[in-house]
Amino acid sequence: MDVVRWGLAGPGRIANTVAKDFRHVHGAELVAVGSRSAERAADFARRHGIARAHGSYSALLADDEVDVVYIATPHPQHHALALAAIEAGKAVLIEKAFTATVQGAEDVAAAARARGVFAMEAMWTRFQPAMRRVRAWLDEGAIGAVVTVQADLGVLPEFDPHDRLFAPELGGGALLDLGVYVVSLAQWVLGNPERTVATGRRGRLGVEEDVTLLLQYPSGVAALLTTSLDSPMPGSARIFGRTGWIDVLPRFHHPTEAVLNRPGESPEHVVAPADGAGYSHELAEVTECVRAGRVESSVMPLDDTLAVQRILEDAGRQLGIEWREDPDVL
Repeated sequence: MDVVRWGLAGPGRIANTVAKDFRHVHGAELVAVGSRSAERAADFARRHGIARAHGSYSALLADDEVDVVYIATPHPQHHALALAAIEAGKAVLIEKAFTATVQGAEDVAAAARARGVFAMEAMWTRFQPAMRRVRAWLDEGAIGAVVTVQADLGVLPEFDPHDRLFAPELGGGALLDLGVYVVSLAQWVLGNPERTVATGRRGRLGVEEDVTLLLQYPSGVAALLTTSLDSPMPGSARIFGRTGWIDVLPRFHHPTEAVLNRPGESPEHVVAPADGAGYSHELAEVTECVRAGRVESSVMPLDDTLAVQRILEDAGRQLGIEWREDPDVL
C-alpha cells in the first residue's frame, strides 16, 4: 500500500499531540477519530483536519478506510479495544502501558499473532533519535558489559480526584503511567529480571504515588528505578558498564541528548532532537512495518512488552494494587 491510513481511538491529551505529529510521517495519513462522545470526536476532527469523526469505537473499527488504530484511551480500556480492532483486521498501536493486566497483554499478543495482524506498544522512547544512538553505543560495547541501570521519572500534578491519574478504576497511579518508562528502559538494556522488589506509598485514593523498584538479574547485575506522582523528579537515566557509562539527559523518556563517558577520554556528547513532538518516530515505525507486511516491530517486540507488563504487575501486587480490564468500553 502507498499510504497507511490511521484512526485514533480516544481523543484525549496524548492523542492531541500525536495527531499533530502525522505531518512528519511519510506515507501515513490520519483519516478518522473515534470517541464514545460524538461531540468530542467531531471537535477533535475539526481541530486536526480529520476527514471522519465516529461517535463510537465500534464505528471507528468498522471503518473500511482505516488500516491502523492508535488506541489512546485509559489503560483498562486497551484490552477490549485492541482485541476488537485485531478481530476487524486493523493493525494497532497501543498507548503504554499496553494493558492493565498481564493476562490482558497476553490476550492481545496472542490474538495479533494468531490473526497475523501487526500490534505494538507505543513506547516512543525506544524510537527517539538520541536513544537510537544509545542503542548503538551499547551494541558496539562502548561501555563494556552493563552492570547497573538507574532511572527516575516523577511529576507533581495538582491532585484531582476526577483525573484518571488518581482514579483506581482507570488504572491510575505512578506505575502504569510513569513506571512503565523506567521499567521498559531497564528491560531494553538488561533483558528480563529474575526478581522484582518493590516498595512505595499509596495515596489518598489508594493508587500508588511513590514507587522504588529493584530489578535483580541472574548474573548479579541490577536496575534501580524510581517513579512518582508526588515528586518532580528530573527524569534522568544512567547506564553503568565495566569500561564507562552513558548518561541520557533529562527527560530520558523523550530525550534530545546523551553522553558517552569513558575514563581517560573526553565525553562524547550527542544532540539528536526528535521530529515534531517525538511521536512521529514510532508512527513511522508502525507505518513502515504495516507497508512491509510485518506483524511485529524488532525495536519494540511484543515479548518485551509482555516482560514489562509482568514486572509492573508483580510490583503492583507487592504494593497491594490490583488492576482490572474494562470489558464494557465498546
